[in-house]
Amino acid sequence: MLRFILSFFGSIFSTITLGIAMIALTLGAVFWIYGRDLPSHESLSQYQPPTISRIYSGEGRMIDEFAKERRLFTSSEDIPDLVKQAFISAEDKNFYSHNGYDARGIAAAAVEAVRSRGDNVRGASTITQQVMKNFLLFGDRKAARKIKEIILATRLEETLDKDRILELYLNEIFLGQNSYGVTAAAQSYFNKTLGELAPHEAATLASMPKAPGKFHPVRGKERLTERRDYVLREMFENGYISEAVYKVEVAQPLRSVQNGDFESFRTTLPPRDYFSDEIRRQLSDDFGEGEFFTGGLSVRATIDAEMQTEAADALRTGLQKYDRSRGIWTGTGVTLEAEDLADEARWQEALAAADVPRDITLGGKWLPAVALEVGDKSLTVAVEGQAGVGSVPRADIKWLKGSFKDNISRGDGVLVRAELNEGGTFQHWSLRQVPEVQGGFVAMAVNSGRVLAMQGGFSYQHSVFNRATQAQRQPGSSFKPFVYAAALDSGYSPATIVVDAPIEINTPQGLWRPKNSSNKFYGPTPLRTGIEQSRNLMTIRLAQEVGMPVVAGYAERFGVYDNMGAFLANSLGAEETTLYKMVASYAMFANGGERVQPTLVDRVQDRYGRTIYRHDDRDCVDCSAPGLAPGKSPRIETDREQVMDPITAYQP
Repeated sequence: MLRFILSFFGSIFSTITLGIAMIALTLGAVFWIYGRDLPSHESLSQYQPPTISRIYSGEGRMIDEFAKERRLFTSSEDIPDLVKQAFISAEDKNFYSHNGYDARGIAAAAVEAVRSRGDNVRGASTITQQVMKNFLLFGDRKAARKIKEIILATRLEETLDKDRILELYLNEIFLGQNSYGVTAAAQSYFNKTLGELAPHEAATLASMPKAPGKFHPVRGKERLTERRDYVLREMFENGYISEAVYKVEVAQPLRSVQNGDFESFRTTLPPRDYFSDEIRRQLSDDFGEGEFFTGGLSVRATIDAEMQTEAADALRTGLQKYDRSRGIWTGTGVTLEAEDLADEARWQEALAAADVPRDITLGGKWLPAVALEVGDKSLTVAVEGQAGVGSVPRADIKWLKGSFKDNISRGDGVLVRAELNEGGTFQHWSLRQVPEVQGGFVAMAVNSGRVLAMQGGFSYQHSVFNRATQAQRQPGSSFKPFVYAAALDSGYSPATIVVDAPIEINTPQGLWRPKNSSNKFYGPTPLRTGIEQSRNLMTIRLAQEVGMPVVAGYAERFGVYDNMGAFLANSLGAEETTLYKMVASYAMFANGGERVQPTLVDRVQDRYGRTIYRHDDRDCVDCSAPGLAPGKSPRIETDREQVMDPITAYQP
């Protein structure tokens, strides 16, 4: 009997042991199969997350930022404990004790899935597993991916310490509002730094990883509040905050930038303009678009903020003056639907969505508006952001051909500007429009090539095409100084006589008979008079005598053209170039004939603060010399090319 009992229990023990061994072998085989050909987790130790590149003025004020993923990297030691504790409580309360995966959590999730027959499949991923999913795997909910996650997570735990893993997670995670990482999210939702966050705000951020789209602070306010309160409760139960703090924080309302409780950080940035966009274009060419948008570059621009404002106003004033002299209404091209005019709430919503420029400040800020009533003597308008309605009097459109009814219909989107009386109080609205004719403006320091101001059109938001750097236009008579410079260097003098008389030139297209703008001929004339009065015939005859290949060589040396055609018509500026190139070329006349390289950027630093580009590469010989005599300035040596004789540069 005893032998039978021992045999029975021995059989049971053997079966259990064999079963455990089979399970272990099966699990081992599964992990071995899925553990092959996995991506290397060791690369994460050298990982550099894509971060924002920012542009600063010479005074250190941020003027723009560019990024594919809006992320501000913050090292683990600079992330407050409160933020770490909020995310650990929300996502992985055993983070500091497990080895990459939480067996208890996985088992609980499996049981829940079986009970609900697959209707309630919740995640059981640890923070380490989420790091592996975000960096090296796909986000699908397949068992194979979970197994790979666990394998890689255990390997990562052996390679990196917990703080480094948490650093990767908190800087990589997507938290909605185009914000990646906790630092960018704190700025997007609260316009605060991480150190300024209250516990309930940290808990709000920690609520986002589960489903940023569902936990929106406006559309999903109630759902987000419930999730935030859950995170706060977990923080209390985990011992990160006291009961008193928990009670105070859970009673706080859900406040955010999106709800209008805080001012957005973007309000401190000026609207994007032609200057910063041109920097984006040029640095994307120099460093590569990927590096510019993800490399966390710090760019010091050459812009003079005060001069840039004056440049924009000067160009806009000139363009508006010309546009009004034509008396033609071009409008905005936007028309609101009839149902959008029913009440103030609807027209304000429609105006907010209207595609019209909002970056014009000529004589005051220009605002979008909609025509509600079009009369003979006045135009009734509703203005974006303004309560009620206002009017534009007939006297305001003296410049316009026809009446209000001839040009504007009910529902048309327009631009208006507030007109003030001498006391500074509101008088009436004034009708405005973006001119059809555009232009460009460039101001450059002639000795360094630093661009101090650049305006590429009337409004960047109306048209991003930069007329200063992208528009190819004929320089016309502004090209003539290069012809005269070639002549002076070829032995001519300002007193040399050139005949101003009719000339005929055979071309493949037929006989060309150029004329002066006055349609007159002045006979033998000194060279100096020819350039002073911009005589076409003298310029052509001079180019013919000097030789167009010589003139073309000068134009290319100055950078007006890359490869100029040696045709006589080009001596009058018939070949196209850009305003940017012409200004840089003229700077060489003003600085004594030395080559200057135009630039919008003084310096570029990488994410570690190392200078990777500096425009001024001159060598300061005595700057660090200990024996420099008092009152004596250091010597700065330059190797800039002399593109023309200084005497020649002085004479034109």
